[in-house]
Amino acid sequence: MKYTTEYIQNGRLIQEVDALHLEQGLVRTAQLIQEQKPVVVLLTHYDDLLRTQHILDYSLLSELMGVRIGLVEDKDAVLAMPEWFRPVRIDSCEGFVHGALAETLRHAPNDTGHPLWERVDKVLTNRWLGFPILLVVLYVVFTLTFSLGAYPQEWIADAVSLLCTWLTSVLPEGWLTSMLVDGIVQGVGTVLSFLPNIVILFFCLSIMEDTGYMARASFLMDKVMHMVGLHGRSFIPMLMGFGCNVPAIMAARTIENRKDRTLTMLMIPFMSCSARIPVYMLFVSAFFPGNKALMMIAMYAIGVVLSILFAVLMKHTPAFRQEKRDYVSELPEYKRLDWRKTGMHIWERVWDYLQKIGTVILWASVIIWALTYFPTGSMDLEHSYLASIGQFVEPVMRPLGFDWKMAVCLLTGLPAKEAIVSTMGILYHGEAGLFAFTPLTAFTFMLFVLLYFPCIATIATLHREAGRKWAWFTVFHSLALAWLLSFLVYQIGSLL
Repeated sequence: MKYTTEYIQNGRLIQEVDALHLEQGLVRTAQLIQEQKPVVVLLTHYDDLLRTQHILDYSLLSELMGVRIGLVEDKDAVLAMPEWFRPVRIDSCEGFVHGALAETLRHAPNDTGHPLWERVDKVLTNRWLGFPILLVVLYVVFTLTFSLGAYPQEWIADAVSLLCTWLTSVLPEGWLTSMLVDGIVQGVGTVLSFLPNIVILFFCLSIMEDTGYMARASFLMDKVMHMVGLHGRSFIPMLMGFGCNVPAIMAARTIENRKDRTLTMLMIPFMSCSARIPVYMLFVSAFFPGNKALMMIAMYAIGVVLSILFAVLMKHTPAFRQEKRDYVSELPEYKRLDWRKTGMHIWERVWDYLQKIGTVILWASVIIWALTYFPTGSMDLEHSYLASIGQFVEPVMRPLGFDWKMAVCLLTGLPAKEAIVSTMGILYHGEAGLFAFTPLTAFTFMLFVLLYFPCIATIATLHREAGRKWAWFTVFHSLALAWLLSFLVYQIGSLL
């Protein structure tokens, strides 16, 4: 069935679209927009649409799609208006139209005649139900991550402990044995024990992404992003930042406006990347065993909220101030799971994690061991080079409730956040050794890890994509914000 009619009148391309079949008809409009062809859209059968108790804000739809849209009954008045066309970047015509209508078309109370996916979207993207549903989904994801991952995590930890005991019994005493046992096995093994949790988390996130639910989460944030003058498209790289900040920053290249693109890149380091997850899991398991999933959601939510507040602040500076514009978030159709594709996604992320363990974490563990072992020739922490470094930094960190060991752990997290866990494996020998922490200092520590200096790879990518000025700005503002908020949380928490 044909839902559109096209013709030329007075040198202008006119497209008449059946208002009773908007989604199908406007897909052709989106194709014309993709081809950079100015078009005037006239809606037919609009009265019939109103009789179905649907309400369309076609003025807002016109703004979102970047073309003039009016009613066929008002054709002369619409054509008398100045020609107006704003090119919009479109990846998927169907997703573009679906996202535009989701913001402008209010459905009738009775939608039983609608396709199932439209009725599901009406619930998942509802402004009142969408966020609670998203929180429930995340709660289930993190609960599965901890509950299913607890057993293999414990097996790996026990295996690491047995390996250390065996190596100590069969190898002669000396620096080589100490480096192997106290440095490599203990440090790398601590990070490796979180691999099952990482696999489960990536599996759940891949399902959410491959089915199209992640796009719905992005759509939910679209209204919030509009409030700070950004597009829901900016939230997609932010979502990618939950995996790794580096590809997320690179994904922001698709944002056409330079100021929006740069600001989105600066917001991404607030996202809790997978490198921070082992740190969260270590402290959440040790100090908040009854609220593991809620604490994980809290850390993710804090990052998102702070990134939005940061954007609000930056939008009031000359560097990012600009005229407010409307955008469309694309909603792709739901897809059946392709288990092979999902498996490939998981393997790619797990392989990146294992590569980091075999390179950055391995070398960090050896360096931390060396600074701990020398100059005494034993694992005498109090008289080691590491203690000297930590005690030098400690006065700055003491107002946050951190001793020199905690300060050292944060320093080793500069190249990669997973190194914090490997350092703790060497200094504290696992969860049992975290006696210096309290629930308050544990939460403060996680907050500092969330906010302070992104990894070196992230800073290098920011330097390449946004410029040296913004890379250095991120270094300094992240350190200052991490210290200030951690100071406030610890000091106020101590009073309470």
